[in-house]
Amino acid sequence: MSHCVRSRVCSGIALLATAVSLGQCLAQQPVGAKGDPRLERARREVRLLDDIYKTAIVLVTTHYVEDNDETPAGEAFKVLFKSMEEKGWHEVRLLDASGEPVNPDNSPQDDFERKAVAALKSGKAGYEERATVEGKEYLRSATPIPVVMEKCTLCHEHYRGKGVIGALAYTLPLE
Repeated sequence: MSHCVRSRVCSGIALLATAVSLGQCLAQQPVGAKGDPRLERARREVRLLDDIYKTAIVLVTTHYVEDNDETPAGEAFKVLFKSMEEKGWHEVRLLDASGEPVNPDNSPQDDFERKAVAALKSGKAGYEERATVEGKEYLRSATPIPVVMEKCTLCHEHYRGKGVIGALAYTLPLE
């Protein structure tokens, strides 16, 4: 294995560890009351999804994004997020927390999303609320997206030096 490839693999592993540790931080510091098994299952599912999505985004960025002419991993994953929603699994939205969204659709759209972004920017490990829509209960949960690699600033120069630049906002039914 060449030094360049080995270096990229090692960098990818370090970034993967960072992404996984974000999920573990959320797992160790759940927000809200405990006791309802439906809520605990939904929280566990958020942690699982968060680890999968963030790990995959880091790996795609590490191995496939070389310059700002290529599709950012976040944009590609929005297609995946839409597919999961259409299949009835869950909803997840990519939210801007920088105040300078590349895509205006990523701006917080409702009170939950605005409160979640504010909480995450203040240093909270996660933010959640229970919601009832047409008699059905949901967990709405948001997790932070920090800049974890220099490559992020290829397409998003305004992220340089910022802490939390975004969030993943999940909506899962309580079943």
